[in-house]
Amino acid sequence: MAVAVTDAELAGSLEGDFVSAHAEVNGIRLHYVAGGQGEPLVLLGGWPQTWWEFRKIMPSLAERHRVIAVDLRGMGGSDKPATGYDKRTMADDIHQLVRHLGHDAVDIAGHDIGGMVAWAFAANHPGSTRRIALLDIAHPDQRFYDYPLLPLPGRQEVDGDIHAGPGRYLWWFAFNQVPGLPERLLAGRERYLIDWMCDYLIKDPAAVGDHDRDVYAHAYSTADAIRAANSWYRAFGRDIADEKTYGPVTAPVLALGGGEGGYLLLKRALDGKGTDIQVVEVPDSGHYLPEEQPEKVVQELTRFFT
Repeated sequence: MAVAVTDAELAGSLEGDFVSAHAEVNGIRLHYVAGGQGEPLVLLGGWPQTWWEFRKIMPSLAERHRVIAVDLRGMGGSDKPATGYDKRTMADDIHQLVRHLGHDAVDIAGHDIGGMVAWAFAANHPGSTRRIALLDIAHPDQRFYDYPLLPLPGRQEVDGDIHAGPGRYLWWFAFNQVPGLPERLLAGRERYLIDWMCDYLIKDPAAVGDHDRDVYAHAYSTADAIRAANSWYRAFGRDIADEKTYGPVTAPVLALGGGEGGYLLLKRALDGKGTDIQVVEVPDSGHYLPEEQPEKVVQELTRFFT
């Protein structure tokens, strides 16, 4: 059973002067944790996590930046409305939060779903975007319809075991599209999902400890939270259509890709999508870069944003 820990307690456990707060923007209430001094740097997390996924890198980044780690619409301490989970609308949430906090332009880094929102932010609010970093993800585009969900014959898989193959099979992209079923299956059992995702997508599962997994499980411990998070995936069709209307992103882009082919996938996904893109491989890492290789991530983000 997940242990309840408040965001204020989690923020206070970090080195530095981090505080948990909320803001009313774009018709919803967003939760964020902020600390540090300097130019603003917004951090956006992904599924099935919260702002807490940046805990290992926030203190170091706060030495040079005003770090603002946000729970997206539908995540953690933020509201979970019935609609608005397309990445353009979620980027509007962040844009209004940035303005609410008194900033005209920000650096922004996103992981997983947060990376999709970060890209939509840069595409729709170029005047408010200094630089953008993507952590092991790109914005949904037509390629998403081609991702394999099951092991393919002739590619080293053994008896259909998704753990045996060289790649990753994104079955949850389809599972999270199903209305009503995930929240019935997972509510009260969310820790099983957190453990499976961590063990499947992390090179060293110890990088996300038992306490951290409890934090994430608690954040997704209600049917409403599961429904809201699933809505990020159910909006992919809209996101893909929106992406086709975007021109190349003009802000400088850094993309950090993990192992298991993540680096090469990012290079292909971002080809021609921006005017100034650099893709860097993060060795010895799976999907959860800020938790698996925090020192390397801090090094690359510091170099890029400063």
